Amino acid sequence: MDIRNIIKRPIVTEKSTLMKEKNNKYTFAVDKNANKFQIKHAVETLFNVKVKSVHTSNCVGKRLRVGKYAGYRSDWKKAIVKLGKGQEIQLADGA
Repeated sequence: MDIRNIIKRPIVTEKSTLMKEKNNKYTFAVDKNANKFQIKHAVETLFNVKVKSVHTSNCVGKRLRVGKYAGYRSDWKKAIVKLGKGQEIQLADGA
């Protein structure tokens, strides 16, 4: 798997911003088939930082209704990456 396809986008919410400021943890939406070792290697290579730990979570898509039509959003995977001391990733999060 190509490392550029593993990390899809950063997740910027109030909770992820607090984790970034207090614990130096960054949250990303990643490929569903990627494992922790691949995610760690991709973050270290793309952002030139040292990763301490990776936690992943499989998120189930919610049910969606538009009028009489019903369906589901896609399932996706979330990764929370903790960096070493003094490490930082520059994200364009509007702040």
